[in-house]
Amino acid sequence: VDVGWRATADAAGDVVLDDQRAAAPTARTSAVAPSAAPDPIAREVYGHRFMAIATQMGAALERTATSVNIRERRDFSCALFDATGDLIANAPHMPVHLGAMGETVRALLAAHPAPPPGTSYACNDPAAGGSHLPDITVITPVHDAAGALSFIVANRGHHADVGGLTPGSMPPHARSLADEGVVLRHLPVVVDGQLAVDAIRAALAAGPHPARAPADNLADLAAQLAANQLGARLVADAIAASPPGELRAYFGHVKDHAHALAVRALAALPPGVHRFADALDDGSPIVVTATVAGDRLRLDFTGTAAAHPGNLNAPRAVAVAAALYVVRALVDAPIPLNAGFLRALELIVPPGSILDPPAGAAVAAGNVETSQRIVDVLLGALGLAAASQGTMNNLTLGGPTWAYYETIAGGDGVIRELALLAPAEIALIAQRHTRAPFGLAGGEPGQPGRAFLDGAPLGGAAHVRAAAGAVLRIETPGGGGHGARSSPT
Repeated sequence: VDVGWRATADAAGDVVLDDQRAAAPTARTSAVAPSAAPDPIAREVYGHRFMAIATQMGAALERTATSVNIRERRDFSCALFDATGDLIANAPHMPVHLGAMGETVRALLAAHPAPPPGTSYACNDPAAGGSHLPDITVITPVHDAAGALSFIVANRGHHADVGGLTPGSMPPHARSLADEGVVLRHLPVVVDGQLAVDAIRAALAAGPHPARAPADNLADLAAQLAANQLGARLVADAIAASPPGELRAYFGHVKDHAHALAVRALAALPPGVHRFADALDDGSPIVVTATVAGDRLRLDFTGTAAAHPGNLNAPRAVAVAAALYVVRALVDAPIPLNAGFLRALELIVPPGSILDPPAGAAVAAGNVETSQRIVDVLLGALGLAAASQGTMNNLTLGGPTWAYYETIAGGDGVIRELALLAPAEIALIAQRHTRAPFGLAGGEPGQPGRAFLDGAPLGGAAHVRAAAGAVLRIETPGGGGHGARSSPT
């Protein structure tokens, strides 16, 4: 029975709950003052409420977006942040967005320390916490009645196209960020409460390779803004229904709880220094030295390849997201993903490396492919899992005015075969075609992937034009094995 309630059994055997608290008529009372130690029950209630807000934002975005990527592939994430940009709750949407979106929010606050009320911003710049250009983050700062920044809601969604060399903005052979589409850096998309249509259209038309379907981008941005408005309203309702200061106090308490759970999970890992290395298909090494010491996990990526001349560079925010994902996976508890998990981490990512490339470097494949190699080496270093298929098998099809993008599953490996009904440009970005997913603890490697167009091999990075009637076949990799096979008896 919760604090402040009494349970009794009546003559019929029914349990009767009586509220014993002296409640004020305009606000819910609390057994815990905001400055006191958190009540575990209230912490769970608030944690689930924060997660529910982010989840409802995602449901609204999914229902109202135009892009198949958002509406059907569900390539989006929604989150709630405090006024400093710390992540409070990220719904369990797209893992690679998890830590990266917080980097974008903090970059916005660094550029605009006092964002005015009634303003929302859009950003996809990898140098400001972006993952790759099709992923556009929409950030809405929310203010209290006095005009002070109170909290922030944000979401990141993968748009069907933002320009670039190929339809779908995932060109396999990009050499610079300009090859991948238009760059939005904290673009005000709402000003004084009004959608800045002209400014958005001008930004989407900029650069050497502008967006192919700006009307679709506008529709998806409107859906993202609607999701943020819902999140802002839900948080405001929660604040109004709570005693003064309590909800914001539990912003901190849920982060503290996440940190405590992360520390407990680290205590179960083998202490010491663990080094692991793997490589991308072109031989670029991804190296990590994981040091488990007490309540800290130090992840040092020294030895990893220098910045890639192509598009396999992963923005530093993606490396943060991968590390956060691994730590969150260690914690077997239904709590919101938040910034508290990061307190247990120390990340060393060499500047100028493939995991922290210079501004202007191409990153389309790094977000979707190199990110997976980071997770593989982290789990391998900690002895927790063999390699996954290690690729998203990114397939884009399109023409001058349309684009289609899908990612294809692995697991035991699948075969995806498509027959083109019309001419199309085909762009494929995939890994694990020449380097098989590694096994662990004596397990055998998984089967590499393959791709064919009308029976002719394509390789893992391909850009071709195909006629109507062509047949594209993609065989995805399988995961590596874990543990030696038993001898027959």
